[in-house]
Amino acid sequence: MSPHTTSPRPLDTWSPDRTHWLELPAQRSSVSVARRSMDARLTAWRLPGELCADAVLLVSELATNAVRHALGTRFLCGVGLVGAGCLRLEVHDQDRSCRVLPRREPGPDDEGGRGLLLVEQLAQTWGVDRSRLTGGNAIWANLTA
Repeated sequence: MSPHTTSPRPLDTWSPDRTHWLELPAQRSSVSVARRSMDARLTAWRLPGELCADAVLLVSELATNAVRHALGTRFLCGVGLVGAGCLRLEVHDQDRSCRVLPRREPGPDDEGGRGLLLVEQLAQTWGVDRSRLTGGNAIWANLTA
């Protein structure tokens, strides 16, 4: 699925029973913190196991991209229930440079470069917007059960 240029429905930042947000330093160790925190929240929401696994994988990939490629010292991870069996994931970085990373086709021996390919395969829709929270990029993905 191709990325959309505008987000159909951003996450609500003030609905703690339906959304979960983390602000983390842009460090490699933060990726595992994001993964564990999102997994705990999704489990508490009693969502189907496959949906939770896909969401945790995508949060991990998007957080990794924020740490590896974005300029900035912090990033935000959000997940929210946006409908019956529908999750929305968002990762907001602080990179205001508006640079677009080139599309990669990783080789079989490459250790990285598959994050957005996974997002394309697992998400119903996804895209990149300017973040209203950080002024950087907001990468979002919608998943359904």
